[in-house]
Amino acid sequence: MLNEVTVRQSLDPFGLDLSPDQVGQVITYLELLLRWNEKINLTGIRDTPTCLRRHFGESLYLGRWVELKGRLLDIGSGAGFPGLCLKIIFPDLSVTLLEPVAKKRAFLKEVARVCGMDSVEVRRERLEDFAGSAAPPAAYDAATARAVGHLEGLIPQAARCLRAGGELFLWLSRAQASTLGYSEGGVKRVRSLPVPGGGEGEIWCGRKAECST
Repeated sequence: MLNEVTVRQSLDPFGLDLSPDQVGQVITYLELLLRWNEKINLTGIRDTPTCLRRHFGESLYLGRWVELKGRLLDIGSGAGFPGLCLKIIFPDLSVTLLEPVAKKRAFLKEVARVCGMDSVEVRRERLEDFAGSAAPPAAYDAATARAVGHLEGLIPQAARCLRAGGELFLWLSRAQASTLGYSEGGVKRVRSLPVPGGGEGEIWCGRKAECST
């Protein structure tokens, strides 16, 4: 049975300090995910503890190290990890979710509605279209992406959407992260955060230059 004890036990390796209300949002979100997943392919993970660890724990873990403020752009949101999930611990964050698949967009909107999240915008564009517009929206304070490829294109396109000094967070395998240098596509690596749990994942943290030279 999905309850507060199950959630806290599953998320314990991540050292998260969630309030009862935040745990309640996690439960509501996960229940929706499991229910919708029976009809549309949102995740290949079916058991509750693994879903809590892999999706919620790995997404929320960033909040132990970084305080997100202002506007967040989540790239290729899928089922909302990490962008919509981070809204749970940063409720004042204004979140834009890029998701080209209509059924997944419907799911994201339903999670935001049922969980009582405001300032959530769900858009259909792919990153290359969103970033490549005539007037690129270079006003985001941070951008996130999880389980995505083509980093050589994604990083400069994401940077185009960030304000000067804005931050980029990528959930990568260590093999993926090892291919990235100190500076990529206008974004300089600040640090890497190994994800707890004994896996091969890490969060690559970068920052766009304050000004061009």
